[in-house]
Amino acid sequence: MSPKAHYTIAVFAGDGIGHEIMEPCIDLIAAAIAKTGAPNLVFDRLAGGAAAYRDLGHALPKESMQQARAADAILLAAMGDPSIRYPDGTEITPQIELRFALGLYAGLRPIRAIPGVPLPLTDPRAKEIDFVLVRESTEGLFASYGKGIVENDSVAKETLEITRETSEKLFHSTFKLAMQRQKTHGKARVTCVDKANVFSAFAFFRKIFDEVAGDYEIRADHAYVDAMAMWLISRPWEYDVLVTENMFGDILSDQAAALIGGMGYAPSADIGDEQAVFQPCHGSAPDIAGKGLANPTAMFLSGAMMLEWIGQRHQDLAITEAAHLIRKAVDHAFAQGQLITTELGGDAGTEAVTNAVMGSLSKQA
Repeated sequence: MSPKAHYTIAVFAGDGIGHEIMEPCIDLIAAAIAKTGAPNLVFDRLAGGAAAYRDLGHALPKESMQQARAADAILLAAMGDPSIRYPDGTEITPQIELRFALGLYAGLRPIRAIPGVPLPLTDPRAKEIDFVLVRESTEGLFASYGKGIVENDSVAKETLEITRETSEKLFHSTFKLAMQRQKTHGKARVTCVDKANVFSAFAFFRKIFDEVAGDYEIRADHAYVDAMAMWLISRPWEYDVLVTENMFGDILSDQAAALIGGMGYAPSADIGDEQAVFQPCHGSAPDIAGKGLANPTAMFLSGAMMLEWIGQRHQDLAITEAAHLIRKAVDHAFAQGQLITTELGGDAGTEAVTNAVMGSLSKQA
């Protein structure tokens, strides 16, 4: 696709701390865009989430879904509130509904150590952590989302599903990501994380991975998920791109986020053939909503991922450069080790982090 005169962004601030981190993110994106001379972004704020369900009767209103489909990208802060639930007792998670509705099969979870952010691993190599976990987002155990059954209050059943069509698309996108990273990181390795030694579904998953791997001149290997859970703690700096099933990815991505300071530093994207959603990995954190304590860094980095995706999709170099400026601004803001966010025992809340990152951005040429 060619560059456009402007891009429309569907914005879901959602619930809890969502509004507190979304507005600074939009301001940061606008400032980066202004620096590069990129086309304007039009932000279309839409209703969605637990509050929308409470007030409107729908967690993802039809109008919101239509506008999201038509947008160039979707930027989402956080959705859900444990105090507002569906009649069956489950939490309201329309962000998952978006993945299914838009066919967002590739969930990207970048795990990168930010200079100056305290890390739980004392090994000096922890500063080198920089890998991406690619989580299949529509199948696996999540294929049973909304379809699970409980029989006679004695047996509960959920069904794991893996298809060749989705797996092939997932693996091709994963290897292409590794090729892109090779240009900037110098290494290219894709690791399939599964449980192929026990379950036939995962043996099938691995079989398709090996078939697709044959199309690329990139190192490809495998790991069982239980072993990978250990290796992510003992030697995470060795990995480049990991690809796995939905539930495994859900668990491992949260574990991996802890390696870089926590969920407040972990951005994400869920990408399909035509659309993508960008959001921080953390939830709505209603316990700290309205207190100014939320760390907006993951939201900022998710915004950068969105700009990069738009830039690549439309061959728009100015948009891509704006993404790089945001990442640089985040790194510079934390690099001296003096900006410590509240979840890490410091006193830097939403405003302090926003001011520091905006200040770093303003100093960039």
